[in-house]
Amino acid sequence: MPEFAALLNGYRRFRNDGYPRQRARYDQLVEEGQSPKLMIIGCSDSRVDPAQIFDVDPGEIFVVRNVAALVPPFETTPGHHGVSAAVEFAVQMLQVKQIVVMGHGMCGGCKAALTQDLHGNEPGEGGFVADWIHLLDEAREPVAAAHGTIGRTAERAMELEAVKVSLANLRTFPWIAEKEASGALKLRGAFFAISEGVLYVLDDESGEFEPIE
Repeated sequence: MPEFAALLNGYRRFRNDGYPRQRARYDQLVEEGQSPKLMIIGCSDSRVDPAQIFDVDPGEIFVVRNVAALVPPFETTPGHHGVSAAVEFAVQMLQVKQIVVMGHGMCGGCKAALTQDLHGNEPGEGGFVADWIHLLDEAREPVAAAHGTIGRTAERAMELEAVKVSLANLRTFPWIAEKEASGALKLRGAFFAISEGVLYVLDDESGEFEPIE
């Protein structure tokens, strides 16, 4: 199939060019293992690759990506807690110093949370997505009241609120709250505007997202 063939062509370019340039770095990572100081929680959207946006070398960031860059609150109920496992590994095993939650513009997950178009759908027809973005239901209400549920103004507001929801949920993890209080861990919010190519960072004091020059 042409899609996989294109991937293999990309691999060949990497193998012939990228890998030789990074060979010393890869050898170091093999010998010493990974020790990233920063974790990024981002969206699965194909347009917002954290490694590309931040122009980092292999081994510099620990990344988990999912629909709408969401973090569920701390819970110990039975089930497969993929995001929680990644957070636990990064914070407790890798000892990262910072966690960045990065939302983005034109996020399909946030738009679905806002419109609730997938609400009530069966798994395989949007049901899994609807269940996941249920995490944004509480944040949706003031956004919808202020901006409605359609249009870029409302969508942007929802995208920014989603970052704040994930940050708040991260703070429900006991070991994260403890490390943040002691200064051993810093939580940050960020937003990449696809249409502008600009990164915005959440100011903790004002609660506003400010562009990075």
